[in-house]
Amino acid sequence: MGKIILTGDRPTGRLHVGHYVGSLRERVRLQNSGDFEKIFIMIADAQALTDNAEQPEKVRQNIVEVALDYMSCGIDPEKSVIFIQSMLPELTELSFYYMNLVTVARLQRNPTVKAEIQLRNFEASIPVGFFTYPISQASDITAFRATTVPVGEDQAPMIEQAREIVHKFNTVYGETLVEPEILLPDNRACLRLPGIDGKAKMSKSLGNCIYLADTEEEVRKKVMSMFTDPNHLRVEDPGNVVGNPVFIYLEAFSTPEHFAEYLPEYAGLTELKEHYTRGGLGDVKVKKFLNKVLQEELSPIRARRKALEKDIPYVYEVLKKGSEAARETAAETLSQVRRAMKINYFEDQSLIAEQALKYQNG
Repeated sequence: MGKIILTGDRPTGRLHVGHYVGSLRERVRLQNSGDFEKIFIMIADAQALTDNAEQPEKVRQNIVEVALDYMSCGIDPEKSVIFIQSMLPELTELSFYYMNLVTVARLQRNPTVKAEIQLRNFEASIPVGFFTYPISQASDITAFRATTVPVGEDQAPMIEQAREIVHKFNTVYGETLVEPEILLPDNRACLRLPGIDGKAKMSKSLGNCIYLADTEEEVRKKVMSMFTDPNHLRVEDPGNVVGNPVFIYLEAFSTPEHFAEYLPEYAGLTELKEHYTRGGLGDVKVKKFLNKVLQEELSPIRARRKALEKDIPYVYEVLKKGSEAARETAAETLSQVRRAMKINYFEDQSLIAEQALKYQNG
C-alpha cells in the first residue's frame, strides 16, 4: 500500500494566512509531489458543530468558503479528494467503537483538548462531542488508512492519541488499522503564525487574521496596523525581532527573490533583522516590504477565487463527488473493523453455519 494523506479544516470561517503557511501551501506541494497514492482533504463540519451546535447556519455557510479557499490555493479535485465529514456516517460508527478504547482520564490529559476547552470557556460545561474530539479525529484518520497527517504543532497531541487508539485496537482485535505519522512544516515560523495584534495565535474568533479572501486594500491596512516591538518608538531606537509578528511573517513568507525585487539594499532577512536590532530602521519600511511580499503571494489566490465564485454549483459538485469517493474508502475500512471486532454477523457465513450445526446437533 502506498502513502496516503488525510488532513482538513473546520468550516467556522474563511481560512487565513496562518492556515496557508501552516498547512495549505504544504498540502499543495505534497499533492503535486507524486509521492502519495491518495490525498483526502476533509471539511470537518461535524467537528465544527461540537462547539457550534446552536449555530448550524454558520457552519453551513462556511462549507463553500473553505472549499473556495482550498481550490484557490491550488488543491486540485483531480488529484485530491475534497469531502464533507458529515456526509460519511461510517466515521461516526468508527468513533463509537473507538470510544471503548479510551478512558476519560486520558482525554482530560490531552494538552490540545485542555487548551481548546480553556479558549472556549468550556471548563464548567464541556460538550461531550467536543471533549471526545481526539476519538473522532482518530476515526477520520484511520477510515482512510492515512499514513501521513500534515498538521500544525498544536495538533501533535491529537495525532499521538490517534496512534494510541490504533495500537490499542490492533492489540485487542488484530492488525487492522494503519498507524499514522505526523508531518510538521519545515519552517518553524509556519508552525503557528501570531495574530496581527501580537497575540500568540491567529484566530478567527479573535478577529486578528489576514484572510486569504481579503482584498488587496484589506491586506495592506492589516499589515500596516500590525503589532511590533512596543519599545521601538523612533526609527533610531534599537528594535526587538524576537516575537515580533512582522518579522515572524517575513520568516514565513519572504524569499531571497523578494529582497532582490522589493528591498535590494538588504542581502536578506538576516541583514534586515540586524539593522532593526541595532536601530535606524523604522517599522513602516519593514511593514511596506511585508505588504509587497504578501500581495505577491495572495494575488493569484484571489484571482483564482474570483473565477471559482462565478460557478458555485461546480464547487458543490466537486464536494459531492469527493464525498461519494471518500465514503467508498471509509466503508471498506469500516467493514474490516467490523470483521475484526466480530460484529459482521450477516457477512460471516462460517458463523451462521457453525450456529446452525450447533443447534442441529443439540
